[in-house]
Amino acid sequence: MKQAAAPDDLVELGRIVSAYGVRGWVKVQPHSMQTKALLNAKTWWLKTPRPGNQAGVFASVPFRNVVAARQHGATIVAQFEGMDDRNLAQAMKGQTVWVSRAAFPTADDDEYYWVDLIGCRLLGEQDGQAQPIGEVVEVLDNGAHAILVVHRGSWSQDGVFAPELDDKGRPLEELVPFVQAIVHTVDLQGRQLHSHWSA
Repeated sequence: MKQAAAPDDLVELGRIVSAYGVRGWVKVQPHSMQTKALLNAKTWWLKTPRPGNQAGVFASVPFRNVVAARQHGATIVAQFEGMDDRNLAQAMKGQTVWVSRAAFPTADDDEYYWVDLIGCRLLGEQDGQAQPIGEVVEVLDNGAHAILVVHRGSWSQDGVFAPELDDKGRPLEELVPFVQAIVHTVDLQGRQLHSHWSA
């Protein structure tokens, strides 16, 4: 695998789960149903998870040029440039797959990449006024639609978020369905999601 300094905008999109076939293809389990970025990216950055490593920290990381990728049921199968050996493909099992955010194809109207929603403020309604609820920290997939994991809290004047904590010191969470009937306006430039959710 080639080594290079990794871009600073890499997004983890899946994990290699096995070899596929006998010609060096790999099978990838995507982290979400949004597979467009994986299917269209020409370069995948691969990382072997190691205990104690922070998931988002990269220095010199191996990458592979993708010559073919296609949907295969709930997974994606891909072939890398210069690799036609099943044993090499199987040895990559467990590696996480990362793609530069800059390489994502443009989303369609009313479509949003989940990574772009993380860190947004969720605003709700109270007495007809928009009120901050908290910050989106994760997006889950329940099969029917996305679910926003929101930590309730507030922001200081300089924009620092402080989550509300329960009696065990854990952030209070809200699970908010990411559907038009609830989240009616997405303002990525302003990093805000306007909703009918109760503040």
